[in-house]
Amino acid sequence: MAEDNKMTLEKFEQAYEDVKKVTLETKLIYSDYWSGSTGNKVYLKPENLQRTGAYKVRGAYYKITTLSEEERKKGLITASAGNHAQGVAYAAKCYGVKATIVMPTSTPLIKVNRTKALGAEVVLHGNVYDEAYEKALELANEHGYTMVHPFDDLDVATGQGTIAMEIFKELPTVDYILVPIGGGGLATGVSTLAKLLNPNIKVIGVEPAGANCMQESLKVGHVVTLPSVNTIADGTAVKTPGEHIFPYLTKNIDDIITVPDEDLVVSFLDMVENHKMVVENSGLLSVAALKQLNCKDKKIACVLSGGNMDIITMSSVVQQGLIMRDRIFTVSVLLPDKPGELSRVSGIIAAVNGNVIKLEHNQFVSINRNAAVELRITLEAFGSDHKQQIIDALNENGYKPRIVRTNI
Repeated sequence: MAEDNKMTLEKFEQAYEDVKKVTLETKLIYSDYWSGSTGNKVYLKPENLQRTGAYKVRGAYYKITTLSEEERKKGLITASAGNHAQGVAYAAKCYGVKATIVMPTSTPLIKVNRTKALGAEVVLHGNVYDEAYEKALELANEHGYTMVHPFDDLDVATGQGTIAMEIFKELPTVDYILVPIGGGGLATGVSTLAKLLNPNIKVIGVEPAGANCMQESLKVGHVVTLPSVNTIADGTAVKTPGEHIFPYLTKNIDDIITVPDEDLVVSFLDMVENHKMVVENSGLLSVAALKQLNCKDKKIACVLSGGNMDIITMSSVVQQGLIMRDRIFTVSVLLPDKPGELSRVSGIIAAVNGNVIKLEHNQFVSINRNAAVELRITLEAFGSDHKQQIIDALNENGYKPRIVRTNI
């Protein structure tokens, strides 16, 4: 590999010392919940608690340290609508250099304002990331700015790899590291350093099933571009992985696991309930992949890459997670239109500890109101077994409950 000399143990050690100046210490969290459900010892690396809510500041800051004084004076530029924008802006502010961030015009205002608040100049251009990136290259050529690529840069990847150094210092006997993959910068740094420190460690990359560009590229041995991507894990919705970093991934990643969106939804719920942490969908890839790992009694570190999720998305994911876990469901029953029927149904549900969240009473479901009035009941249950218990109780009392597929 022609570029092997560029990612060395010495550089990782230097990056580790440099990056410490601008990062919070994200100590490993032992997970009773995931350890119990997998038969392994599972530790979480909570980069969602990092400054700006993601690991990205690491690579950006180390990149700045490798530049000459002249390059720093000219300033940095990047394109991003996500965590990388804030990571570069924050790192540049800490170092006292100018940063320009090109963001698509569709970027939510809150992200634009947060990036500006960190001292960066924001240029809004294009409808999608690719158009913003082209504009960033144009401005870089025009003004002599240094491009800080979100993932396809060996120095940026080296900075991200400091996560592996921290894992090893806390848990030297780690057996597996699970790491999310979008373009591959984080996975490159983590896997390359992990193998330098212990060649026997297994590093597993995790991608959304609807954006598995790295899996497809590794299959054929060269970088390929997916025709489209479709996933709720927007931080890892990448069509083309990095060219410069690809040789390192080929050498150091042991396997790729892909995760469907529905697994991310329930993992969000599990994370909030068991660890009281908000982790964005891309950051949840590593824990969502645990059930696909075929091992027992291993020490596993899951990198939670970020926690930047808007409130509307969060509420939608919680709702869907509750429905998928059978914690909330809606049934339709037909009642005769006479006094006391509603009270009778409520009593049956209460007797089996069902909790009614919402009732809809529709007298116009049938022309013959004596025969049928529809009652839609949205209920809270403890899970699948309890849901079935409630349905059985309604059946035993002569009602024929029909499950209604609906949002709350």
